Amino acid sequence: MRVTIVEAPRINENKYMENIQDTIKNDLVFTLNSTCLDENYHPASQTRLTTNFANLARGDNRQQNLRNALNMINNRFNALAHLDNPKGDRYLVELEIITVTLSIDKKNGSNDLPMIEVLKTNIFDRQTNQHIEGIAGNNFSSYVRDYDFSVLLIEYNKNKSSFTVPENFGDLHGKLYKSFVSSDTYKEHFKMSPIICLSISSNKTYTRTEYQHPVLGFEYLQDQYSITDEYFSKMGLKVRFFMPQNSVAPMAFYHSGDLLTDYTDLGLISSISTMETFQKIYRPEIYNANSVAGQIYQPNLKHEDYSLTRVEYDRVERSRLAVEQGKYAEEHFIKPYQDILEQWSANSAL
Repeated sequence: MRVTIVEAPRINENKYMENIQDTIKNDLVFTLNSTCLDENYHPASQTRLTTNFANLARGDNRQQNLRNALNMINNRFNALAHLDNPKGDRYLVELEIITVTLSIDKKNGSNDLPMIEVLKTNIFDRQTNQHIEGIAGNNFSSYVRDYDFSVLLIEYNKNKSSFTVPENFGDLHGKLYKSFVSSDTYKEHFKMSPIICLSISSNKTYTRTEYQHPVLGFEYLQDQYSITDEYFSKMGLKVRFFMPQNSVAPMAFYHSGDLLTDYTDLGLISSISTMETFQKIYRPEIYNANSVAGQIYQPNLKHEDYSLTRVEYDRVERSRLAVEQGKYAEEHFIKPYQDILEQWSANSAL
């Protein structure tokens, strides 16, 4: 199935160029929109189509796909939150899609450029009839990140004998992210800093330590930093690797602050159950394998001993769309706003 990316309105480039200095002096303006992710979800025209939830919500089986994925999340949550939960049905995870748009020309009106999408978890306790705040950051996706990895990095290494990373790779994206997380807009909507939970790198080796967290499980150490680790470090994020109870492979938890003390147990469980479900669907060779990661572990996307979920997922389409949306970001964000962005980045203290 071919998916068409809906273009944002064209910007009058001459109008904003006079206001570069005003933009540099003032904070960027962020706007949040929230959409419920349930079995009736339909991707909006402005959503990033490479996101896992958008991929699941298209095609003839879209509703069953979403229903199955949400059931997997809830079952996994209740399995981990088993205290005073004898039937394994006490909790319900409710998901919000948070879409962040950016205005960099306040004087001439809002030009809401699509920037970031994340999932925000909320937890409903059926026993107490209360809602519990979860964690934002799950399923983190970004147009600029698509551009950096799917356009800039590929073009930079074309016809080169060895792979290298461009100078200042990820600087702009990191500053944009930190500007958002430190903004009043973020603080008004979220109590805790984000956790971005991703798959581990398939070309790195992981060694299990003796440390076991009651929720996150056994900690693993990575043999060396990956490009993604370096990229996320420019966002002000550190990474630790944990394999929760009854998981088969560790996951990467990118965070600021203290991962072990800054979040509630239920909040951590909501991130684990959500992201492990997506990884089982998207990378079953690693996260739905029929064997458990050992003390020394290297993930392998060619591993054949794994089980499939009852959720359809088009990985080929996802890879293609990453390139298309990277080019979209280049055309509508990077190139037309290059002067503003470079001067803002150079003068940003973040």
